[in-house]
Amino acid sequence: MTLQQEARSWVAPTYKTDVESLPQIDDQAPSSDALELPNADGRPTIVTFLRHCGCPFAEKTFLRMRGSASKHPNVRFIAVSHSDHASTEKWVEALGGPGDVQVIVDPDRDLFARWGLGVSSFWHVLSPWALWSVYRLYRDEGIANRPTESGSRWQTAGSFGMDAKGKVRWGREAMLADEIPDFEEAVRAVEGEQEGEGSKTEGRGPRDSGVGFGQ
Repeated sequence: MTLQQEARSWVAPTYKTDVESLPQIDDQAPSSDALELPNADGRPTIVTFLRHCGCPFAEKTFLRMRGSASKHPNVRFIAVSHSDHASTEKWVEALGGPGDVQVIVDPDRDLFARWGLGVSSFWHVLSPWALWSVYRLYRDEGIANRPTESGSRWQTAGSFGMDAKGKVRWGREAMLADEIPDFEEAVRAVEGEQEGEGSKTEGRGPRDSGVGFGQ
């Protein structure tokens, strides 16, 4: 990593296409060649759009998804990175490999835009709660900032769960940078055990009981 690469991570991301509206509960999920839904093999799908490779919250999210993927082979798990291919591969290998998670690299952020995930605010990234969570994640779990070789700290993350028909049953954009999704909750939702979890009307969605806003 160079100082120039680190400095570039503080530049707001740009998009080749317009950022579309966020998918809502019961919507048909966006589908594209890069991320086709519903899944061809009939499995439900859970997808997380990560912060930049090197972010401790992206690391915690990926590790949590990989853990859930190992327990639920009947569900397809996908992590989308907006860092470049080389940085993503290096980062994933540093974390022990992808496991049962399919990793999609989206450096132009076309998928992020299609799923309504655009530029975050100053407060989203640098709120006192998010900064405190950086320290707490290192203190409690030994997860710290890694070198940021590509990607933007201002890119909003988000996670969504779709049933076998490709309908959104769970998820939302991250409210703050430190938000870590509960993928076990997502599995229950996409398998029909808690219909509507993550609904915008109740303000419910992927939140972490340990690291997150107001925790």
